[in-house]
Amino acid sequence: MAHETTLPAPRVITAEGLGDLYRVLVAEGYRVIGPAVRDGAIALRELSSATELPFGWGVRLGPGGYQLRRRDDTAAFGHSAGPQSWKRFLHPPRERLWSAARAPGGGFELSGEADEEEPPRYAFLGVRPCDLRAIAIQDRVLAQPGSRYAARRARLFIVAVNCTEPGETCFCASMGTGPGAEAGYDLVLTEMVDEGGHRFLADAGSQRGADVLSRLPGEPAGEATVKGARSAVAAAADRMGRQMETGGLRELMAASHQAARWDDVASRCLTCGNCTMACPTCFCTAIEDTTDLTGDHAERWERWDSCFDLDFSYLHGGGVRKSAKSRYRQWLTHKLGTWHDQFGSSGCVGCGRCIVWCPAGIDLTEEVKALRAELADGKKP
Repeated sequence: MAHETTLPAPRVITAEGLGDLYRVLVAEGYRVIGPAVRDGAIALRELSSATELPFGWGVRLGPGGYQLRRRDDTAAFGHSAGPQSWKRFLHPPRERLWSAARAPGGGFELSGEADEEEPPRYAFLGVRPCDLRAIAIQDRVLAQPGSRYAARRARLFIVAVNCTEPGETCFCASMGTGPGAEAGYDLVLTEMVDEGGHRFLADAGSQRGADVLSRLPGEPAGEATVKGARSAVAAAADRMGRQMETGGLRELMAASHQAARWDDVASRCLTCGNCTMACPTCFCTAIEDTTDLTGDHAERWERWDSCFDLDFSYLHGGGVRKSAKSRYRQWLTHKLGTWHDQFGSSGCVGCGRCIVWCPAGIDLTEEVKALRAELADGKKP
């Protein structure tokens, strides 16, 4: 009979304990990916040490606006979602599928994923609950048996970080994806910077996480510490910068196909695709075949694509969605509506990246409000 594994009680580690966590993960063979200040933003990158984490840095967010700011404390995770999501490491922006070279005796020799090295062992350090849910959503879409995504995902170690300070464009609470992590992590940290010092409440979510936690210096968390950390996360739900009314949202999208609001948003949308590139759940790709001038070598590549690209819906004779109106409508109705039919959930996790990184400052929460108002007005006698 299988025995249930009991995970250890929460522990408290100091800010310096992040360095110990980093070293343990590296010793286990992981490449540690985490947030760091780079090019005027807090971006995700492979870390050379825990000191690269953005201690003392925060951000100011708004529609079409992002700005780094210095904090009054030394918090390492006192910032909101940056321009990148974790999907770029599990679902790379560009990836070679196979290559072929002309063989000396004629024909071609093909090399593909079976000939490549093992996928990297990533440890994600600092995954927000909204992004944790986004990974779970992409799992349902991309983690097919034998896929490259599934191979990378199986080797992944996740250190999540609960949110206690949401950003101006965050709305994860209304989407049910935060501010606290519920499942899908190996370790989860709750950062506390107060009169008690700079420390983290650490909870294990898997046996792998428990094994790593046991190797970190720390002490069992007292009842007051646990209660304080949990309360800080719960309070964050009431301080979201945005709200999305989700009741009947799927039905709203289906009923709003002819709404005038689509013309309004189309007049502002640049169809640049930034929202889909920054979105942690958008997954569309295109295939490119290339060859050299001699014709002796050919390759097939997969790259990210966007439903805002005019060629994305190309069929023989032209594109199906030629207008900005039709392309924005496709994106939003799929993300908030028909995604449920395909994958059993919303495709939006409330991270707010599409609001921040839209050069026109289009706010999907405002667009949904406008669609609701238009539908309600149209039903009035």
